Amino acid sequence: MFKAFRLAGAAAMLGFFAAEAQAFELTGAWATHTDLCSQMFTKKDGRVAYTELSDLFGSGFIIDGDRITGKAATCTIKSKKQEGNNLELAAACASSIMTQDVKFNLKIIDDNTIARSFPEISGMSINYSRCGKL
Repeated sequence: MFKAFRLAGAAAMLGFFAAEAQAFELTGAWATHTDLCSQMFTKKDGRVAYTELSDLFGSGFIIDGDRITGKAATCTIKSKKQEGNNLELAAACASSIMTQDVKFNLKIIDDNTIARSFPEISGMSINYSRCGKL
């Protein structure tokens, strides 16, 4: 009987750690102003895409799996490290004129809000909100 309690306790602890280890879900369209999401993003062939004049309505990006698509560049996430509400990302990015490795941090404010900052630029942080259904 004691062995059964130990097994149940171990299973409960594994469940606790599995819940703690869940990564924050980044997939979706993110914008600096959620009231302008419909003017920045649209659905095209079943996928989220930028509208033709999205530049006029603020800053944003689209994350789909390990790909981040901005208006001027596309990045592939090479690594993610989450500690609590902080998420460190390293990505390989390419624009029409260059490629670059980029590191940036995301602070998870809530399920639909993040703050992006770059380690090389102290004090500069921009909040982004997840756009709802498009």
